[in-house]
Amino acid sequence: MLTINQLSFYFGDRAIYEEASLQIKPKERIGLIGANGTGKSTLLRLIVGEYTPDGGSLSKAKDCTIGFLNQDLLSYESEESILKVAMQAFERPNQLQARIDEILQKMETDYSDALLDELSNLQAEFETLGGYSIQAQAEAILEGLGFQTADLKRPLCEFSGGWRMRVMLAKLLLQKPSLLLLDEPTNHLDLPSIEWIETYLQSYEGAVIIVSHDQDFLNNCCNVIVEVWNGKLDRYSGNYDFYMEEKALRAELQQKAYDNQQQKIKELERFVERFKAKATKAKQAQSRVKQLEKIERIEAVDNGQATMSVRFRFRQPSGKVVAELEEVSKSYGDLKILEASEAQIDRGDKIALIGANGKGKSTLLRLLAGTEAFSGKIQGGHNVLTSFYAQHQLESLTLSNDLLEELRQHSSDRTEAELRTILGCFLFVGDDIFKKIKVLSGGEKARVALAKMLLSESNFLLLDEPTNHLDMFSVDVLIDALQKYEGTFVTVSHNRYFISQIANKIWWIEDHRIKEYPGTYDEFKEWYKKREEAQKELLKEARKQDKTAQKVATPQTAKAQHNGVSQEERKEIQKKAKKAEKEAEQWEAQILQLEAQAKQVEQRLAEPQNLADPEKMQSLSKQYQDLKTQIEAATQNWEDALAQAERLLQM
Repeated sequence: MLTINQLSFYFGDRAIYEEASLQIKPKERIGLIGANGTGKSTLLRLIVGEYTPDGGSLSKAKDCTIGFLNQDLLSYESEESILKVAMQAFERPNQLQARIDEILQKMETDYSDALLDELSNLQAEFETLGGYSIQAQAEAILEGLGFQTADLKRPLCEFSGGWRMRVMLAKLLLQKPSLLLLDEPTNHLDLPSIEWIETYLQSYEGAVIIVSHDQDFLNNCCNVIVEVWNGKLDRYSGNYDFYMEEKALRAELQQKAYDNQQQKIKELERFVERFKAKATKAKQAQSRVKQLEKIERIEAVDNGQATMSVRFRFRQPSGKVVAELEEVSKSYGDLKILEASEAQIDRGDKIALIGANGKGKSTLLRLLAGTEAFSGKIQGGHNVLTSFYAQHQLESLTLSNDLLEELRQHSSDRTEAELRTILGCFLFVGDDIFKKIKVLSGGEKARVALAKMLLSESNFLLLDEPTNHLDMFSVDVLIDALQKYEGTFVTVSHNRYFISQIANKIWWIEDHRIKEYPGTYDEFKEWYKKREEAQKELLKEARKQDKTAQKVATPQTAKAQHNGVSQEERKEIQKKAKKAEKEAEQWEAQILQLEAQAKQVEQRLAEPQNLADPEKMQSLSKQYQDLKTQIEAATQNWEDALAQAERLLQM
């Protein structure tokens, strides 16, 4: 599908790639990993042709189409609804629809055969391309990515950057390119949407290259891992867990080979050194020299990662209760976030605040930080010193400062040596500390903001998406620091691996209340699954009880009120009433059956393999509409039967 052969690319004097090669095969789902700054996003831009290689080549098959999701799409503006923006993916069906509409308008006054023939041909092509199901496809993908049905008609310009990125992702998925390039897609997705996109990508018909630092996402989506390392592209045929095991095995074998070769080299060098001056051994010594020259040297194992050791300390411990929320309510106009909510944070709590976007997670962090107004009461505990890390803090860094100046302004009582040590903990060494903030990458800015938090020596940390922009190595270092941290923290994160490693309590917002699970994320997932199953059983039982109550109902009261009706007439009325009730029950059973069928078809409409098949989508859409029509008719019959039974019982 696409071949990268001996690729070389430079930024100034710095080599990003040197004679790197890689072959991308159809249907492969590749996770592209590596430390920040190694050139992952650069490789995607080379593939789409935004950058030109300095050496080597990239060649693709003639029928290979490429879709690229990148951070530049955040700035895309449009007054059109998000549904229409997503449906721009269907370029040819949209052109056909526009022409069909134009012809239909002309035919109000022009009945020529030419127009009729053109209309017939256009409609045939439109149907062949699955034009009648494209809106259903777009709606299914947008709702899978977290949009509510009511949102679909809202203009794109009303949404924040993260939500716009989802619309762009939906548009790409609808285009179904044969090679899909995704640059950090999970940065703008919440947990439900991440799980949906994982399911979608698992059965995606084309090939996919994903740049991501989310280990769970890579494990669930990818069957190949490619590591950008030392200007090369190292391929591993498995998911991220396989990569970790295989890389360790390769490193072990390489180290053994290196050690053996070094031993052999030393023996040869000792022989040469010992006998080069002896005439009787000169020929042999010269032979050993030639052997040394011919040896292809094996490199020592080097993972390329500097040691980064971070430890969050605090000046003094807090009281037992860090914060107590009483009757806390928060709204934005008609949008209710919290209502009379209660919660308590105790010393040593390591809380992960999870859930879908829009539920108020970041808002709750701001309430705890005291940066936003609310009603109710949040009582801070004794000796609590709070520090708040959020994405907006990256924007608040002074771009004209160098790293040392930025930290000095934040903590003027520290010596330069202390500040250098702290920057060194975050991999800024040597002349790096004199870099201007404006030239740093997103990940480097995130590390500077974390370094500033470290200087605060707070005993209560509020962390809003701290792993965004951090590579996997930095995430692991942050995990280690938070595991060792003896204070208290609340973090918002969609990185499942991260929260599974650091949290001892899980919070989420449900029905405008703060809910708490006192355990790890893995324990919470198991409990939540069981809770959902139990709720379904309770709902099923409640429906059974409702039906039983309806059957037990008797017309005795109605009969007592109409003593003027003869006994024979009462029996006939009761007979007709029972018949009407039986009809109502039959219609109700049919409605439940039809609704179950409609639900199954609705689920099939959202399945990726069906979305990729226009004929299947057209068939399913027709089936779904037929079922809806049948449900409406059955509901009307059920209501009529109930009304007839009620009239008869009142006679």
